[in-house]
Amino acid sequence: MALIAVLSTITIIAIFTIIFLENDNPPKTLAWLLISIFLPGLGFLLYLIMGRQFAKTHKYRRKEALGFEQLEKFMAYNRDAILKDKSFIEELGDNEKLVKLISKAAYAPLTINNKTTVFEHGEDLFTDIITSLKEAKDHIHLEFYIIRSDQIGTIIKNILLEKAQQGVEIRVIYDGLGSRTLKKSFIQEMKDNGIHVACYAPFNFPWITNSLNYRNHRKIIVVDGQIGYVGGMNIGDEYRRHSDNFTHWRDSHLRIDGEAVHFLQHIFLKDWNFITEQNISDAKYYPPIKEFEHKELIQIAASGPDTLWEPIMQMYFSMIATANKSIYLTTPYFIPNEGILIALKNAALSGLDVRLLIPGPSDKPFVLKASMTYLGELLEAGVKIYQYQKGFIHSKILIVDGIISSSGTANMDIRSFNLNFEINALIFNQKIAKKLENIFMDDLKNSKEIDYDTYRKRPLSTKLIEAQARLFAPLL
Repeated sequence: MALIAVLSTITIIAIFTIIFLENDNPPKTLAWLLISIFLPGLGFLLYLIMGRQFAKTHKYRRKEALGFEQLEKFMAYNRDAILKDKSFIEELGDNEKLVKLISKAAYAPLTINNKTTVFEHGEDLFTDIITSLKEAKDHIHLEFYIIRSDQIGTIIKNILLEKAQQGVEIRVIYDGLGSRTLKKSFIQEMKDNGIHVACYAPFNFPWITNSLNYRNHRKIIVVDGQIGYVGGMNIGDEYRRHSDNFTHWRDSHLRIDGEAVHFLQHIFLKDWNFITEQNISDAKYYPPIKEFEHKELIQIAASGPDTLWEPIMQMYFSMIATANKSIYLTTPYFIPNEGILIALKNAALSGLDVRLLIPGPSDKPFVLKASMTYLGELLEAGVKIYQYQKGFIHSKILIVDGIISSSGTANMDIRSFNLNFEINALIFNQKIAKKLENIFMDDLKNSKEIDYDTYRKRPLSTKLIEAQARLFAPLL
């Protein structure tokens, strides 16, 4: 017992000293201190692997610099296009500041010539993806947090094998933790047939490194530099509404045709070059884009351990803080930081129509319990909160004032803001915003609104469990 007490004391002092020197946030500090108390010795080891910011501040500096020359071309093109046609500035209206924010924080240009298709069901999405893959002529790039060797994974793999035989250049990135169940034979078959495959931060238990806590949560497909896909769906049968755990799986994804695809391409190649230590940036990956009659303005915001700022969190905060009429938010995991929480409360207290949709049934019950502790102060401020009942909702959507919208991979949680590599599309188009609003309203029909009085009368045992989960929220 004495040895355990000594280990606990040393661990707490060590962690507190390191966190103090790194100027880390208080909630995260408390969470790690609690872990060190309950797991003497081991808690400090876990903190060194998963808690320190060393990897974020040092390891990824090289990645941040990759593709800078291509970025300069994007930004120069962006400036020239806007100077030629200033009507785009008028169309943006009050949102010009948001564009400037993302341009500087994410170094992402506003792209003008785009067409967007919204998918709310995996079956429709994968039908479209399969068609695009089959029609590829030059190259296919895929990057996913999860790739499964199940039915849809096998269908995609077989198409890639066929296209590789036809001479199409193919690259695949998967995350070592998210795709840890992916069969080795599945990967090897792709490699044996000329498909280039790279794994981000392989998860080789029991050998773990400080990359374990930084995951590549992105979902990107680029076909011939012309067609792009980004959103919440991975490659797995559950995303086609065929989950073993849920009767229904609701998600959202985008197909983008146009200039924004070039920035999706840029992010993919930047990730590829970092993982493989190659330097691929040929002009053929950025072909000319045809002109669309009805143009849509899009910015692609990417964030992660390699970004100086927190672009997606800052985008969410700015969208909420500058809203004038309405804020509709869907997220499967709701662990907001203090800034997002205050912005939502301020909006509701100012009389805006603020609605939040979270899961009823969840694939991560512990995270949902932590989420419940944030709801009381939002309900008290006037935020309307709903829980989806038809199945599990994995969609990540934010719509503001029926004008601007964001869809992508980032959840409204601290992990997406600070630790994961994420990517979102920010769309300045009323037609797309209206489409997403209609989907949101349809989802509410399959949801149950949380009543404030009922929420307050939750059993004490439930509140205690949720409070314990809340303590570890900064680490979830």
